[in-house]
Amino acid sequence: MRLSYQYRLRPTTQQQAQMETWLELLRRQYNYRLAERFNWWEQNRCDVNACPLICHLPELKDRPSYYAQATDLPNSKALFPEYKQIHSQVLQDCVKRVEKAYDRWVSGDSTGKRSGKPRFKGKGRYRSFTFPQIKPDCIIGKFIKLPKIGNVKLILHRPLPDGFKLKTATITRKIDGWYLSLSLDDASVPTITPDAPTLDNTIGIDVGLKSFLVTSAGKPVEIPQYYRKAEKRLKRLQRQLSRKQKGSKRRAKAVKRVAKAHLKVANQRKDFHHKTANQLITKGNVAHEDLNIKGLAKSRLAKSVNDAGWGQFLQILSFKAAKAGLMTIPVNPNGTTQQCSNCGETVPKTIADRWHSCPHCGLELDRDHNAARNIQQRAVGHPVRNALRGNTHA
Repeated sequence: MRLSYQYRLRPTTQQQAQMETWLELLRRQYNYRLAERFNWWEQNRCDVNACPLICHLPELKDRPSYYAQATDLPNSKALFPEYKQIHSQVLQDCVKRVEKAYDRWVSGDSTGKRSGKPRFKGKGRYRSFTFPQIKPDCIIGKFIKLPKIGNVKLILHRPLPDGFKLKTATITRKIDGWYLSLSLDDASVPTITPDAPTLDNTIGIDVGLKSFLVTSAGKPVEIPQYYRKAEKRLKRLQRQLSRKQKGSKRRAKAVKRVAKAHLKVANQRKDFHHKTANQLITKGNVAHEDLNIKGLAKSRLAKSVNDAGWGQFLQILSFKAAKAGLMTIPVNPNGTTQQCSNCGETVPKTIADRWHSCPHCGLELDRDHNAARNIQQRAVGHPVRNALRGNTHA
């Protein structure tokens, strides 16, 4: 099993300056290696319909790969001695990030889905570096020993679980300080096989904007709308920022105030998602709609959809369910609102109709509650009872 634990760091002024220097040098190395791949792409690609019948074909250059660029790192250290202060494995991980971003654009991920063209990192946009191999005894009391950085004070708010081995350590710079993310692995932990979903051990949830979600038992969870509540303060801080002169120290301070306000909203939303997911997995497997969240985030409801954070919530829910030996079941969302959960007949509704009233079987309940029941039934493969419809046809 693979886990990730995040802790806050309290580095000294000298250590902060050193890590800031590392991030800037790694940003330049990232942009340089990415430019190498872009140059190879432009020099070696040619459309078939644009080639003349008689032309001189230049000698093709070798495609930049991770191993080729990692082997070239000693040359970079020779030309730029400041790179010698960075740990070698941290530099190699920087090249690895370039390869991942480039391959997702050219070839796509494991599912064949391609990402957008990777962009060069602007100043301050490279915010983390990773030690791919970290010693198991690196944590000594309240300090962690990082190669070439030294002992950095660590806020160990929760102990590491027994039996897990340290795999990687990532240092991240956020607007409110520095953080350490430890990746832990324990191959001895068996993978729990979830039980087959049934109506008794599975609940359905229907996410929305009126309520954050409604369960198949009819219990709603109110939507907190953290961004909406902080919008007035964010507007005021943004106005103050727009009045500052570019390049001034006051503008830099105003940028930090805006960033801290957005970080507070993000932390509040994430905390709400974790607590809600913990409550749901105590009831068993969770079924939800397989929504096109990216498409909804580009609609007229974009601000409300992004404020709800359905994508982050479903990701957290899936991880917690797997950790507890349960599973999350995505179902087809087509017709979950229109279909009656009791008789299966279609009851047309508009977005303004918030109540489900079936003229065939007489079922009366909230439309979100009806949708959650339909999601539960689709997840367990339980056919909807159509007794009333069968009697009508008879």
